[in-house]
Amino acid sequence: MENTSHDKVIVRMVNITKRFGSVIANDHVNFDLKTGEIHALLGENGAGKTTLMNILYGHYRPDEGEIYVNGHKVVIKSPRDAIKLGIFMVHQHPLLVETLSVAENIAIGIKTTNRILSPVNEIREKILEFSKEYGFKIDPDAKIWQLTASERQYVEILKALMQNARVLILDEPTSILAPSEKEFLFNFMKRMRNEGCSIVFITHKLEEAISTSDRITVLRKGKAVGTFKSLETNVNELAKMMIGYDVFIKDASKENALTDVKVNAIVALEVEDLWVLGDKGEDAVRGVSFKINAGEIFGVIGVAGNGQSELVEAITGLRKVKKGKIKIFGKDVTNAHPSEIIRLGVAHIPEHRLRYGVVENLSVAENLLLKKYNDYMFSGNIFLKMDKIHEWSKNLISKYSIITPSEKTPVSNLSGGNVQKVIVARELSMQPRLIIAAYPTHGLDIVATKYIRSLLLEHKRKGTAVFLVSSDLDEVFEICDRIAVMYEGKFLAVIPKNEADEEKIGLLMGGVLSHEAAV
Repeated sequence: MENTSHDKVIVRMVNITKRFGSVIANDHVNFDLKTGEIHALLGENGAGKTTLMNILYGHYRPDEGEIYVNGHKVVIKSPRDAIKLGIFMVHQHPLLVETLSVAENIAIGIKTTNRILSPVNEIREKILEFSKEYGFKIDPDAKIWQLTASERQYVEILKALMQNARVLILDEPTSILAPSEKEFLFNFMKRMRNEGCSIVFITHKLEEAISTSDRITVLRKGKAVGTFKSLETNVNELAKMMIGYDVFIKDASKENALTDVKVNAIVALEVEDLWVLGDKGEDAVRGVSFKINAGEIFGVIGVAGNGQSELVEAITGLRKVKKGKIKIFGKDVTNAHPSEIIRLGVAHIPEHRLRYGVVENLSVAENLLLKKYNDYMFSGNIFLKMDKIHEWSKNLISKYSIITPSEKTPVSNLSGGNVQKVIVARELSMQPRLIIAAYPTHGLDIVATKYIRSLLLEHKRKGTAVFLVSSDLDEVFEICDRIAVMYEGKFLAVIPKNEADEEKIGLLMGGVLSHEAAV
């Protein structure tokens, strides 16, 4: 890609060190960002990427090291200090107030010209103005809890634009975006770069780092191991720098081809003419019907906000059904309590990991135990068997490569990718008969992503049914037996993998291609 960066360094971080107890998250890291460049910060889960940028944004104070902005040494004690310096961070999980509207969230902390009346009306007008200019489709009066994950991300970006951010930190912004959404985001990033804004693009996706950025800095185990011009490196070199060794991972699609015969006639999940309301009272799921057999991976792909979330929540008992039926292994569970669904052998890897997946102030061990605390192995007559719990937790931490100081560490102290590993470890260790997985590789690095996909295939071989929701075309083509494309609450097509075409799937996702043209 064209490199439009200048020689002027806007941010320089020197020998940054940050410790959390005995864990060194950043170990004398040097990093610089030039004016008008996109600088990718690449590394596996727990490498220290987000910690480093949280230091620049004032969430953490470094134990050692110095920060320079425009050549001047600065001490950034809080996000307020960073924002005054023109630095803004869009988090992987946006820090927004769920019960407030988009305009009310953006109004927090922004000075307006009217100091007497509520600033919300003025902010509302600015949101509409910026949305039109940059192509964001955001309703300023919508409540945050009503928005999709990508829309929440755009709200934080709008807030940054309205505060005249000159350094924009994007933390894993593409984790759950569909191809069209990624293209929109990348075009926005390039536009901002060309307007002189400097962008730090935190990612673990090698191809995106190369195609989108001007330079790439690789972190491994808290250390910066190299900075490269994007045009002068390649995926294999970056993967080796990121992991520390040559990465060889078998192709899961070939592995899946060998297991197609395992699908059997036992219907694990049956959904019939399902209608589900969304948070705004609209019909989010409209007349969806399908069956999944034991030993089959059934994938649903679509742009976020087309009913996937509501469909998953209805199946798992987290959202009421307006009309239709849901059966799990022949039992009608329409509007059943989640605990009843769990008892049928259903594992759930949720889309919103912090809202539905973990209890942040509990430890890793306690979160791993959430669905097994009544198990005779861990529960005595009065007290839990803590020795057994910690031994069992350590085994799961090792098996699933969860990076944590110990099993006693609060989940809130883990990176997003490692929180996801905790959820996956808990759910898959239950030996489920049906797995409901919404974006299970969201936020995971290349090794962890391949590992999770291989685990889903392993469960498939054992006869487990898998209902997978994804926005990653590569993922559904790699491991799914059938692929459903969801658009505006409906399945436009359900296509066997061997008959699927990436171009047609992409057009269906955008509502461009009709069902008839796809089949």
